[in-house]
Amino acid sequence: MSGQTGTIWGVGLGPGDPDLMSVRADRLVRTARHVAFFRKAGRAGRARTIVKDILHPEAVDIPMEYPVTTEIPLDDPRYAACLSGFYAEVTARLRDLALSGEDVVVLCEGDPFFYGSFMHLYTRLKDDVPVRVVPAITGMSAAWTATGLPVTWGDDVLTVLLGTMPEAELTRRMGDSDAIVVMKVGRNLPKVRDALQAAGKLDRAWLVECASMADERSVPLAEAGDRAAPYFSIVIVHGQGRRP
Repeated sequence: MSGQTGTIWGVGLGPGDPDLMSVRADRLVRTARHVAFFRKAGRAGRARTIVKDILHPEAVDIPMEYPVTTEIPLDDPRYAACLSGFYAEVTARLRDLALSGEDVVVLCEGDPFFYGSFMHLYTRLKDDVPVRVVPAITGMSAAWTATGLPVTWGDDVLTVLLGTMPEAELTRRMGDSDAIVVMKVGRNLPKVRDALQAAGKLDRAWLVECASMADERSVPLAEAGDRAAPYFSIVIVHGQGRRP
């Protein structure tokens, strides 16, 4: 492969069920010789676990271990500095592989361009080596499907919010929306519940944990209790808009 530049593939794996991967994603994963994936230190990595049964036996793993997750507050300058250095380091490794002529498949949970870590690699790589992205079913799509109810009707406005936002801002935006998806729930679940209560929409809210995975759980949020939600949790509020 001398003289050729390899391609970095950001491959969306979908919400967690391998059967929900696209045909293109499945093909790329099965034939990949270099497979990169994010994970927390000491963990197998959710993305790597999703594809464990279909990887080529000669595929080389490239684990990219986050130096920090929740140990430092998001608004602490040290958090951004630590992750910036981490992304620069892993980007350099992937760039070197591509420049040597090797293709690399980066496994991405959900869709690579939707709140994913791959975006930070993409912006650092796209001007230096070929980078291509394979879109995927998002976690929120799997989550509203798990509730068994359509999420938008007619002219409903769908708003995607983050549980990390201030409660007052969550309440305001929830009040302005017909249908709602709240991501990054986890330890923020009590705040999200209070915001929905203030916005008058708690009675329509559902908590979906691990959508499309073996431990999927879907329950009205008002009945979910006070325990912390798993990392892969999404709150859904269905629209009630125009219909024939």
